[in-house]
Amino acid sequence: MISLYGNNKKPTPEDLATVDVVIFDIQDVGVRFFTYISSLHYLMEACAEQNKKVIVLDRPNPNGSYIDGPVLQPQFKSFVGMHPIPIVHGLTVGELALMINEEGWLADKRKCDLKVISMKNYSHSMTYSLIIKPSPNLPNDHAIALYPTTCLFEGTVLSLGRGTQNPFEVIGHPDFKELPYQFTPISINGMAKKPPLENKICYGIDLRKVKVEKAITLKYLIDLYKKFPDKEKFFISYFDKLAGNAELKEQIKKGLTEKAIKATWKNELDMYKIKRQKYLLYP
Repeated sequence: MISLYGNNKKPTPEDLATVDVVIFDIQDVGVRFFTYISSLHYLMEACAEQNKKVIVLDRPNPNGSYIDGPVLQPQFKSFVGMHPIPIVHGLTVGELALMINEEGWLADKRKCDLKVISMKNYSHSMTYSLIIKPSPNLPNDHAIALYPTTCLFEGTVLSLGRGTQNPFEVIGHPDFKELPYQFTPISINGMAKKPPLENKICYGIDLRKVKVEKAITLKYLIDLYKKFPDKEKFFISYFDKLAGNAELKEQIKKGLTEKAIKATWKNELDMYKIKRQKYLLYP
């Protein structure tokens, strides 16, 4: 068994030496910084270099009914964002694989020998509940729906619930003592080892019963930034990689409203939506 995790993100020529076909069959959640699609990219790239075939067994996208967020700028490319797509991209893994291949996003603009096994009776407007959690820290459908919004807090000094049973559904920090909800992150085997703010009481907000809109919601980020006592320490450098640009952080610091921030995304989102149409396998 060969793990594509940690420092070993891309199969080596030796890994593929005795392989004719690689099958990708992994559940994605339709969000740019969910790294399974980065693993797909490196897998396709390695197979293109070694003349191996890739078969993608397509799966439903639980966040596939909308598109939102800033489009990644090339200078912010990283393992949590490898492609010039919005945070919520509105594609299945099969459709995204086609886009990666045809848009020349693999190294040296190579193309891999790609086949997508499409689904029957699927449409992007469907509500799809995952039978098995796609990641230890995405334990339920509600967390998956919140993920495009709350994962941005990974780029701050706040806790988003890693080290609890409700990651991505609760947000807090020890300095928010005026907020009524509280939780304490702890190490949990198989889920969160040494989570941020481990063993510290965090005060914040509980989103477990919030109705999730089909949109990225910036109000939690804006509100908690305003409440944070030391604003110069609120964001960490990782935030720009998650956002895919340097503007979002500065827009929040300047006090722009959610509506004003989202207006700056519109032109690139419109262009992306046109590009996306070429790769759709489902209505």
